[in-house]
Amino acid sequence: MDDSPKMLCGWSWEENKQFELALAVVDEENPDRWQVVASILGGKKSAEDVQKHYKILLEDLQCIESGELDHTLVGEAQACVQVERTESICWTEEDQKLLVQLDIN
Repeated sequence: MDDSPKMLCGWSWEENKQFELALAVVDEENPDRWQVVASILGGKKSAEDVQKHYKILLEDLQCIESGELDHTLVGEAQACVQVERTESICWTEEDQKLLVQLDIN
């Protein structure tokens, strides 16, 4: 059974992955960048949605790089990450084991 979240900030995992790939291929200097990224997503998101999602990504990266995000777990407790201040996604013990297996922690 797959317990991973299917949606993050209103975006599916697949949409978010397409978004990241589109950011990598669409030039930052392109005046139509957000429209082009939105079209790569198949028109499921507007240019405004894409630009908003990008700003959230930048805020998340800033939080991570500044050390504000505490990703450690204590015992069997679950760590929850706040998403857009309205939705929480919980980090499970299984997630932590996978992280240790990947040697990322």
